[in-house]
Amino acid sequence: MKNLKTIIFPTVFIVLLLAQACIEDGYTNSPSDQISFSTDTLDMGVIFTDEPSPTSRFMVYNQHSKSISVSDIHLAGPDADRFRINVDGISGQTFSNVDIRSKDSIFVFVEATLPTNGNPAPAVADARVEFTTNGILSSVAIKATGQDVTRLKALTITEDMVLTPTQPYVVFDSITIAPQATLTIEPGTQLLFHDKAMLIVRGNLNAAGTAEQPVEMYGDRTGNVVSDISFDIMSRQWTGILFAPESKGTFEYADIRNTVQGIVAVDADLTFVNSLVRNSAMLDLEAYDCNVYAEGSQFSEAGGGLVYLEGGVSDFRNCTFANYYLFSALSGAAIQFAHLSDDPDKGLDNGSGAPYTKALFANCIVYGNGTDLSHGDLSGTDVTFDTCLLKSQGSDDDNFLNCLWDQDPLYYTVREDYYFNYRVKPDSPVIGAASPNYKLETTQDFYGRTRNNDIGAFVFSTEDAEDVQL
Repeated sequence: MKNLKTIIFPTVFIVLLLAQACIEDGYTNSPSDQISFSTDTLDMGVIFTDEPSPTSRFMVYNQHSKSISVSDIHLAGPDADRFRINVDGISGQTFSNVDIRSKDSIFVFVEATLPTNGNPAPAVADARVEFTTNGILSSVAIKATGQDVTRLKALTITEDMVLTPTQPYVVFDSITIAPQATLTIEPGTQLLFHDKAMLIVRGNLNAAGTAEQPVEMYGDRTGNVVSDISFDIMSRQWTGILFAPESKGTFEYADIRNTVQGIVAVDADLTFVNSLVRNSAMLDLEAYDCNVYAEGSQFSEAGGGLVYLEGGVSDFRNCTFANYYLFSALSGAAIQFAHLSDDPDKGLDNGSGAPYTKALFANCIVYGNGTDLSHGDLSGTDVTFDTCLLKSQGSDDDNFLNCLWDQDPLYYTVREDYYFNYRVKPDSPVIGAASPNYKLETTQDFYGRTRNNDIGAFVFSTEDAEDVQL
């Protein structure tokens, strides 16, 4: 029995000590004991006027050994009435005696609704959240940039129409270009597509950007997913572009990104000049029995592979194919072929009666994660790679001419840092290696640099090391 008491006593003593440690150790009233914040300025980014913004947040910390009571929290500043806050789960404009326990924290959520500017240029709204703690005032600045937009919903274009860069367009549901109609998109125009929205082309689409003012088509979600990671790198934000039979599409200095299925075309004529098609959950380009011409263009980041060609005639010159997709394992090769011949190993005849796939890739780069080509043996087909850098190990034959096999182009891309830039470093093997046999329609690349004899979409420059993120 004596031994049992000896065991029980220290056990009870420890329990009492633990219980005592859990008892609140009071509040600090010292002016020197202050709260701290996860940021001194909350920048909510660009938000569209006349609609509620996405929710942003910051944290308030008590780093001290006693609890702190924040006697007053309120919005202040010239545009305070345009913002709303939620403190520790409660919404309001002002708050009193908000307790933060020792070594604990609370969230402050911020939303805004900004009025129209009546001006194409965005306007900044400024306010601050002020905190009074032990008689001392502190604050977190908040700002939001309001952008007026033109909202388009279930628009069908039945006669020729021009979209101008006066202010961005936000597309809900769809834009449909009827047969015989042409939609022209002027340089600098931005089309921002809402969730599940799409562009359906039954007539003609002419996206006519310039190096200084490209046309942009991307999702309408602004701000960051988390921390400093932008929604701009997220796929699946809108459906994509669909081309119906006998339609035509021209993309010149255009940037199409953040889609579910990229561009899908059936029996259409497509032209890409110095354009970017990137960041699709499925493929960047699916072309069935289409005529495709592409020069100086980038096809990149797609979960299902980059380009799928079935039938038709395709001509890719000085293009870069690079797949470093983030959000899933790659389910297909970068460039995929079907309907190549009646040889089972080359892609069976699909029964359409249409001619087999004919494709030329000249002075192109095909390199990234995953497999570069769906078919390594192209003998007996009408597919040619001439003076291309390929990830695969191989050797030249009748279908592969003067190729650079198993060589790294040395992109500036750093996938783990969410940075995607397919210009090349000074030691890249593509510099000066292009064949002079293939003429281009333009004398400049996407960045406005004069074309030379480099392989790939972009002209090498020693200035790149200063321009790109290192």
